[in-house]
Amino acid sequence: MVMKKMISMLICFLLVGCQVSNPEKGSKKAFQFINEKGMTLSTRFRTPEGYKRKKSALGDFLADYPLKKSGSPVLLYNGKRRLNQGGHVAVFKFPIEKYDLQQCADSVMRVYIEYYWHTNQKDKIAFHFVDGFLCDYNHWKEGYRVRFNNNKSTWVKSASYDDSYSNLKKYMRVLFAYASTLSLKEESQPTTLSDLKVGDIFIKAGSPGHVVMVVDVCEKNGKKAFLLAQGFMPAQEFHVINNPAHSDDPWYYEEEVTYPFMTMEYTFSKGSLRKLI
Repeated sequence: MVMKKMISMLICFLLVGCQVSNPEKGSKKAFQFINEKGMTLSTRFRTPEGYKRKKSALGDFLADYPLKKSGSPVLLYNGKRRLNQGGHVAVFKFPIEKYDLQQCADSVMRVYIEYYWHTNQKDKIAFHFVDGFLCDYNHWKEGYRVRFNNNKSTWVKSASYDDSYSNLKKYMRVLFAYASTLSLKEESQPTTLSDLKVGDIFIKAGSPGHVVMVVDVCEKNGKKAFLLAQGFMPAQEFHVINNPAHSDDPWYYEEEVTYPFMTMEYTFSKGSLRKLI
C-alpha cells in the first residue's frame, strides 16, 4: 500500500504538475490597501507601508466622512448606475441633488461648501460664475438673489433671511448652473507636488473640461502618496478613483507622477495641479 501511494504521488507530479503546498514556504501575501469593512476614508484605505497621513482640517473632515458600503456602484443624479463602474474604489455618502448639475467642478465646490458649513465657516462659502460674478452664501442667506441682464449678473434683494440647509441647497443649484471648470481654475493657484495637501486639484478648464480632487495625503521620507476623487458628467456621486498604473493599489505616488498625468478616466497636462485654499 505504501509503495502504491508513493507511485501514485510520483505520477501526479510527472504527469499533471501536482504540487504539495507548504504554508511555511508559500509566497508572501500581497499588502491589502483596502479594508472592505472600513466605512470612512481613513478606515477603508490603508496607507502604503511606512507612510503616515498628513494632518489638515479639510483632511480630517474627509477622513471621517462616511463612505457607502464597499463594492457599491456609483449612481447618477437620477438614481441610475453610472455606465463605467470599473474605475472607482469607493463612493462617498456625499449629498447629490436630483438635478444634472453636480458634475466634476461642482463636486469639488460641494466638498468645500459642506466642509465650511459643518465647521461653521459659512463666510467662506463663495465661488465665482464663469462671467466673473462672485456668488457668495452671505448675500444669499440675507435674501439676495441673482438677476441676469444683458449677460451681467447682479444681486437683487427679493427674499427674507434664511440660513437653513435647505436654502443652502438652493444656493448651490444656482452656483452649479453658472460655475464650471473655467471659473474654478480662475480662482485657484498653481501648486507643486512637494506642497500637496488635501483639497488640491488637477484641473483642465474647458467645455468640457475635468477636475479631480486630492482627498487623502500620506508621506514617507519627504515623498507623498495621495488618493484622488471625482464627480463627472452626467451629475453623479463623488467617488475615489483607482490608479491605472497599478490596479491593486489606489494610491498615486509623487515619484510616479509625470506629465501628461494619467488618472483613471482623464489625462492632465503640466500646470494642472492647483490649490483653492
